[in-house]
Amino acid sequence: MKSDSIKKMVLTAMFLALGMILPFFTGQIPQIGSMLLPMHIPAFLCALIVGEKWGTPMAFILPILRSMIFGMPLMYPTAIGMAFELATYAFVAGYLYSHSKWKCTEALYKCLLIAMVAGRVVWGIVQTVLLGLKGNAFTFQAFMAGALFKAIPGIALQLILIPAVMIALNRTKLVSFDNSKKENAYRQD
Repeated sequence: MKSDSIKKMVLTAMFLALGMILPFFTGQIPQIGSMLLPMHIPAFLCALIVGEKWGTPMAFILPILRSMIFGMPLMYPTAIGMAFELATYAFVAGYLYSHSKWKCTEALYKCLLIAMVAGRVVWGIVQTVLLGLKGNAFTFQAFMAGALFKAIPGIALQLILIPAVMIALNRTKLVSFDNSKKENAYRQD
């Protein structure tokens, strides 16, 4: 039991470090970084691999810590909004996937898509509140631009990379991710 907690703590720390480092690969060109969403990938993977109880706090802390250490993303409103967005991704994806009947590609995609929608809605609400406090308006057009149109490359990257990582981890027996259980269940019906 104790070794399981230590393993989860170490993996969570690794994902936090990964989230701190990945933006450096796109950080020199902020437009690319905001399109590829490099901090989102460790938040999703942490929640899917170690669960929402570890992934949610890590995802919340990640953009705030990165802002405090490196000054990017800007703390207000970007890092604060991202903290709530990433925490929502981690909680929803981790919770749904851990309670999924099957640990397979189809279940993973369903969890990712639901989490992506939930996270973007939470981000929009937080942005509305944060900008409203300063007397600025957060329009529906700004929401659509930030949550969808500008993020399409990052969403596509997440939908390709996260399942690929999960499948690779399954092959190394580090993560239980098996389509055959679902296929066998269909055959028995």
